[in-house]
Amino acid sequence: MPRALIACDKFKGSLSAEQACAAIQRGLGEAWDVDFCPIADGGEGFVASMVAALNGTLYQAPCHDALGQPILSDYGIVTTEEKSTVVMEMSAASGMWRLRSEERNPALASTFGTGEMMRHAIEKHQPEKIIIGIGGSATNDAGAGMAAALGVEFQDHSGHLLSPTPENLRQLARIDTSERMTLPQILVACDVDNPLCGPRGASAIYGPQKGASAEDVLWLDALLQRIAELSDGNDHALTPGAGAAGGLGFGLLHFCDAQLMPGFNIVADAIDLRSRVQSADLVITGEGSLDTQSLSGKGPIGIAHMAQQEGKPRIAVAGHISAEVIDAAIFFDHCAISNLGHPLEISMSRAAEFLEQMVREKSNFWKKVIAP
Repeated sequence: MPRALIACDKFKGSLSAEQACAAIQRGLGEAWDVDFCPIADGGEGFVASMVAALNGTLYQAPCHDALGQPILSDYGIVTTEEKSTVVMEMSAASGMWRLRSEERNPALASTFGTGEMMRHAIEKHQPEKIIIGIGGSATNDAGAGMAAALGVEFQDHSGHLLSPTPENLRQLARIDTSERMTLPQILVACDVDNPLCGPRGASAIYGPQKGASAEDVLWLDALLQRIAELSDGNDHALTPGAGAAGGLGFGLLHFCDAQLMPGFNIVADAIDLRSRVQSADLVITGEGSLDTQSLSGKGPIGIAHMAQQEGKPRIAVAGHISAEVIDAAIFFDHCAISNLGHPLEISMSRAAEFLEQMVREKSNFWKKVIAP
């Protein structure tokens, strides 16, 4: 029986990575041995994909959203070689998706809930490692809220503790890290290269989409620079990725001794992706749109390159596949829902059905390709 590795990312707005992989599996039918491996690069769906790929378990942490409202956030525990790893997304606690558009206000938003989620996982499970994806934030606080939840103190000139929102941190005079809790190894899935401050920094590039005015961008950028200076973090502030998630990249790097890495590399290592590619006769990957942005290092293209290195035939399955991806000749075959000719709304609402249909029509051809 031929073995297919199905490793798709989400079809944004239509299907989760797990749903997309399941539709493809149904299309292949029972004549294939399937390795079910939904993926994510650190953004939305990262935890669900990692838990599904590694048979992990979901837990909930009581914490607060970016504006301080009490919530429950999900994170996962996966165990490999008798070692436990926590996987989480900062957006589960401090994400933009939790706020209505009229609530967006980076001056009042904090990553404190992300720190609460980290603390809960550490105290509850004593993991050897935390892997955290940091896309989709509603915050612009350089990770000060997260650090405060882990014991770092932000003080004014009189030594009084400041609640770690940017508005309150205008009075910041001193940062004390002596009471920060003991942390395990932390890996950060980060796929942007922005520094903390300046014209390419967190405030200038991402602040406006979080509700910051032009005036806000100026003082927020100055505040992030002050946080870096007061904590002797100027070198870390220049690290590519320090500006990710409103500066949470900096906060994790500087206050938590974390390591920033491309999301695909973290995921590939955690799920032992190369050995799974080596064990497959066919590799099927894709996402909602395979385009020029995908070619810059997103998960499906990373999987395709890995399969290419291992001499495995590669299939692209997506909602849409751009000419640039087709011309790159990474895949020996591809199928896109957009080629079926349906209106976009229909294509998205019936994406699972169309995926299953396309794969069913192609599966016998793919078998012939890999036949000895």
